[in-house]
Amino acid sequence: MPDFSHDGARRARVGRVTADARELLPAAIDRFGTRVHAVGDDRWAAPTPCASWSVADLVGHLCFEHLWAPHELAGTSMEQVGDRYEGDLLHDDPAGAWDRAAARSRPRWTAVAEHAPRVHTIFGWIPVAEYAEQMLLDLTVHEWDLARGAGLDERVDPDAVGRALAYLDADPVMLTGPGLFADPVPARSDGPQDRLLARLGRRVR
Repeated sequence: MPDFSHDGARRARVGRVTADARELLPAAIDRFGTRVHAVGDDRWAAPTPCASWSVADLVGHLCFEHLWAPHELAGTSMEQVGDRYEGDLLHDDPAGAWDRAAARSRPRWTAVAEHAPRVHTIFGWIPVAEYAEQMLLDLTVHEWDLARGAGLDERVDPDAVGRALAYLDADPVMLTGPGLFADPVPARSDGPQDRLLARLGRRVR
């Protein structure tokens, strides 16, 4: 069970869903990749629920996150990584760029024994298990954002949704970070996916 180094109640609420979010990351990466390869040629410039991001911009954001992941899992600081992943990561090939980023990130999530106990993020040094929660949440909500922008099936994996909701219920630092999410909106229904999306400011038609 992941240890977030916070209060015991918080650990219990998150831990009821699965043992370790890192176990869910490879499949989440694969699911996002399936979505990327389903985007039609005429949809890359389409808007997404993320303010000012097109479908291509959204894929670029995820490429950035997953190029960074191996460094963070190894315990490398943000200062050491520097600006090597700034700028255009897509080079007019969003699907290929995602495949390259995923090829670096995915195998690192299966090498659990090699992970640094704490990783350096925009929130400072945090336990690696919490970083995994953040990355799973990021993939899950952005999978929906991508589906909405690209006109794909908007159903998201229920296990990932449940895990993300449990993490949000634990009141993580991610919710109070520097403008990462829009303000919550009323949920369309009591269903887990609708509640997750509403919690993160997504309006579901």
